[in-house]
Amino acid sequence: MRKIYLLILALALFFSSCEKDDICDANTATTPRLVIQFYDFANPSVLKNVTNLKVVGAGMTDGIIFNPTATGDSKYLTNGNTVSIPLKTNDITASYTFTLNSGNSNPALINVDNIQFDYTKKDIFVSRACGFKTIFTLNPTNPYKHTIAADKWIKYISVEKSNIENENETHIKIFF
Repeated sequence: MRKIYLLILALALFFSSCEKDDICDANTATTPRLVIQFYDFANPSVLKNVTNLKVVGAGMTDGIIFNPTATGDSKYLTNGNTVSIPLKTNDITASYTFTLNSGNSNPALINVDNIQFDYTKKDIFVSRACGFKTIFTLNPTNPYKHTIAADKWIKYISVEKSNIENENETHIKIFF
């Protein structure tokens, strides 16, 4: 009888230590990035591709990696009409340098512009396995700081969506 009690106790301890695996599903929404689309300034309804765009955060030496399979500086370059960039989850501003034609052998064709995004942030609990995600809201009165100048390539910036809750929509339009 004593052995049966010990066996039952051992089984009870064994099963009480089992718990559900906490694995965050790859399809679970995480902290969204800011989605920017580029448009032709002369024809505002037409998307326009950037050429060798490099985006570098303030205080950083390397750019945002747009092409992880590339090597050298080409992994920081993108060509297309849409980019997604991260915002800081531990601050309420994020400053970036946008370099058009980065790495061009002709320095006259390289054009640099700076934008600072101002926002509020809110941490939302997703699950025990995934933790928290942060959603952002661009400042309604001053969502960005950018100086329009004749020698800069960005001519106009438009905020399309102030709430940055997912990456399925355009948040900012840049005209050049």
